[in-house]
Amino acid sequence: MAACWPIHRWGVESLSGARLERFRASFHEEFWTSLPAITGAIEACHRLHDAGYELVCVSALKPAFERARLRNLRELGFPIERVMARGSSPAAISPKAGALDTIKPVAFVDYYLPYFRCLPDGMHKALVTRQPNGSPNVGVELSVIDSHHLDLDAFATWWLGADHAARA
Repeated sequence: MAACWPIHRWGVESLSGARLERFRASFHEEFWTSLPAITGAIEACHRLHDAGYELVCVSALKPAFERARLRNLRELGFPIERVMARGSSPAAISPKAGALDTIKPVAFVDYYLPYFRCLPDGMHKALVTRQPNGSPNVGVELSVIDSHHLDLDAFATWWLGADHAARA
């Protein structure tokens, strides 16, 4: 998972035109195979995996980088065997909705509120807020979220709690 929202969080300059295209060009295969893990994420995923959950990375990155992202996750030590890259668009529906409808997870955990738009029913929707400063995770759309967590470790701890695990 990489840091998001630099424009809002730290006042980073907004790019357009040729400068934006040059910036976007840096999101190539080497980039997607070299992302560091967020603190605690690998351990949280291992706890979920060890409890019997299959973890699938459903990403809004371009499908061309699906294998690069899987390689990155595996090399970091995540217990993830499958990445589903669905691209990104400013649509009213989450680019992840189709993949989630296919795999029918018991829980969908993400850090970006717009990715919860128009998701299929039948799954727990958990929003990881990480750092609230400048986050787009505000507004009426929060009503579709079932639980909020500071990070993936907090979600895993909560999800695997005795009371919750018995209901899942």
